[in-house]
Amino acid sequence: MSNRLTLRSTTEDDLPVFFEYEQDTAAVYMAAFTAKDPSDRDAFMAHWHRLLESESVVKRSILLDAEVVGHIASWEQDGDREVTYWIGRKHWGKGVATTALHLFLDEVTTRPLYARAAKDNVASIRVLEKAGFEVIGQERGYANAREQQINELVLRLPFDTFV
Repeated sequence: MSNRLTLRSTTEDDLPVFFEYEQDTAAVYMAAFTAKDPSDRDAFMAHWHRLLESESVVKRSILLDAEVVGHIASWEQDGDREVTYWIGRKHWGKGVATTALHLFLDEVTTRPLYARAAKDNVASIRVLEKAGFEVIGQERGYANAREQQINELVLRLPFDTFV
């Protein structure tokens, strides 16, 4: 997989693909903590334009061969660096997220690094654990995609972990 999967800087041309992936109701449900209205294209584009303009956000498009299959990003929040990713559902279960995260962690070497996932998003939690992330806590938060409070796991990649 890794010889066919690459990361590159995200461009505006990638945004329509990302938007399409985020229209998948099953994917939105699993992500849980999404925009209030994922179908609002203008809000989506405005959000991504802010990300593209930000020098503090590391954002990469995930390519399988020449196809954009998702994105991965890292930003600072409340003094901690966090990571997030989104893979188009037709690429789930193929090792794309795992490989992309490993490639990304070679580039983003800040430790500790944090991630969050809905507690029932077992696949995403497994991807993070395979990269060395450890569950350090649980919080409750309002998940727009589910219109309710849900449990969210907080994970951390320790100082001494380099994949």
